[in-house]
Amino acid sequence: MHILYNIILFGAAIIIAPYYLLKIIFTGKYRKSFIQKLGGRQAEVLAGLKGGPRVWIHAVSVGEVTAAAPIAACLKVKRPDVEIIFSTSTETGQKMARKFIKEAAAFIYFPLDILPIVNKVIKMARPDVFVLVETELWPNFLRACKTNGIKTLMVNGRISPRSYRRYRLTRFFWKRVLNNLDAAGMISGIDSKRLKRIGMDCAKIKVLGNAKYDGLAAMVSPALQEEITRRFNARVNESFFVAGSTHEGEEKIIIHVYEEIIKLYPDFKLIIVPRHIERTNDILDLLKQANFNDFITLTDINKGRQRKDERIIIVDVIGELFKVYSLATIVYCGGSLVPKGGQNILEAAAWGKIIFYGPSMEDFNQERTLLEEAGGGITIRGEDELLRGIIQMLAHPEEMASRGERGKAVVLANIGASAGYAAMIDKHI
Repeated sequence: MHILYNIILFGAAIIIAPYYLLKIIFTGKYRKSFIQKLGGRQAEVLAGLKGGPRVWIHAVSVGEVTAAAPIAACLKVKRPDVEIIFSTSTETGQKMARKFIKEAAAFIYFPLDILPIVNKVIKMARPDVFVLVETELWPNFLRACKTNGIKTLMVNGRISPRSYRRYRLTRFFWKRVLNNLDAAGMISGIDSKRLKRIGMDCAKIKVLGNAKYDGLAAMVSPALQEEITRRFNARVNESFFVAGSTHEGEEKIIIHVYEEIIKLYPDFKLIIVPRHIERTNDILDLLKQANFNDFITLTDINKGRQRKDERIIIVDVIGELFKVYSLATIVYCGGSLVPKGGQNILEAAAWGKIIFYGPSMEDFNQERTLLEEAGGGITIRGEDELLRGIIQMLAHPEEMASRGERGKAVVLANIGASAGYAAMIDKHI
């Protein structure tokens, strides 16, 4: 099966390579990471590592870095002698990791899952333990770790319903891949059962909780809020409707709802944070069609243009959403009124905000249940319900604040998983 996988991988690489090359040439995207993903420029980065045991932690992007940060911190407290190598797949994830993972001795980009590249990087890094955050299964890499006697672990593991369906269809292949893992720490019992059904030995699986609660609780700070307040030139008591991680089809709904909100609350402002920033021009077109021309983008702000009277801000820069939530009076979390499985509602909850979201929350069912039981999360089924829910909350500010604080308490009440993951890693060093 590995032979077939590598044939498919080789064919895909030939097809995709021109796209990435054009992106690098014309947009500069992937320029920082591309050479390292091919195994270049890694030796000089890894040369400064000391002689202690080495743990390589891999987090794909921003979301996984949030979970990895407290685990790395707990591990370093437990084992100060450990040298942590930290990798990401995306440049935004790398930027965030360098900011929040203070315990890492080296930062690199994860190599492409091509055997010669994988073997080259593993030989340079020489980790004793490899830790993948959430579910990032690269067959060639995991097999190479097994061949080289490197322990491989999954932490904060989760398998969404959509991913589970795909894995089940090719279970015969993934069962062999999972055999290369020495242990897996999963977020919930449901995730544990799904991993077992895909083919993981149940004796290797433990349910340890969600480290993202720890990460988000640690990240909330007045300094972050002050920084984004200054950049957005947000005035004292200025009210914001923040629509975060929106997908195509949702911005139109948000704009319609906002049109109605300002009929009752004329000073209310809107911040839209699209999940994919390349859709920014489409959102600007929607605003113009609705006769909203008083908007500004975060790119404009970062270039030195100061926000003055603009009532709408489009955050067209990756990695800013968590801070933006700190400004919110009310939050809508996207990927949920369209069938995308939802987005991370914990980020807004950590700031004590009440959150609205649609019915498509399959990827965050556990988080939704916890927040709704506390009153900090509200499911809506369409534009009308979203508008009615927001108007009701704005008419009762004390209730809104109370429910937001109860949601924040849920985040704080569920902290502690990181210590369990750190202990699991320590056991395998």
